[in-house]
Amino acid sequence: MISISHGSCQPQHEPWTLDRLVHEWSIALGMSINNSSHITYTSALNLYLTFCKIHKFNIMPTEQTLSFYAVYMSSHIKPTLVNSYLFGICNQLEPFYPDERKARNSMLVSHTMTGCQCHFGTPVKWKHPLSTSDLQTVISAIGSLIHHDDKLFLSMLETGFHGLMRLGEISFPDNITWHNYQKVILQHTVDITEKSYSFWLPGHKADHFYKGNLIIIEKTTLPTDPYSFFVSYLQS
Repeated sequence: MISISHGSCQPQHEPWTLDRLVHEWSIALGMSINNSSHITYTSALNLYLTFCKIHKFNIMPTEQTLSFYAVYMSSHIKPTLVNSYLFGICNQLEPFYPDERKARNSMLVSHTMTGCQCHFGTPVKWKHPLSTSDLQTVISAIGSLIHHDDKLFLSMLETGFHGLMRLGEISFPDNITWHNYQKVILQHTVDITEKSYSFWLPGHKADHFYKGNLIIIEKTTLPTDPYSFFVSYLQS
């Protein structure tokens, strides 16, 4: 039997009941992925279950079943989305089928996805990136308006552009099930100086451990200066 050395200084923690252990464990597992990701994964699983039902396949995710699913779905949607769907299915079914990830990463499924990319793939169409001239167009259109929502929109647009921030980092989803207050920028973290303004971004899509980042936006002399719009919004 392994015993604790008398020379070690271990902190004294009260033991938990089994009910509390299960409760805290369930919360931790539930927070392993974002709410929005969980909804997407559930949708992918529903599509997989429907596929198995209409084709009379066993729902056990074998290499062949996942390969058939990949070909079938790639004929209806972009193969790149199918690849994400397979990841979601793996996430949802792994507790019930421990070998599911092995089937997902098999050579058969990988080669099938590669073939689907060639057979059903379409050219990538990128959105036109925002430029300073685009910002100037928006400012010219609504910059003189005094409505609070207009000031908010310009502040978000300018801050997101100059801070290289994602839309999800500067906005809050309408869908209640997607709400995650660990990612909300709090007002008391805002700091304004004569040359810049800053705030604390507590968490974002790429920050899995919620370490957070300090966003600093410097004041400029350009017509698209974000500083003036941000201060105007706060004053409003």
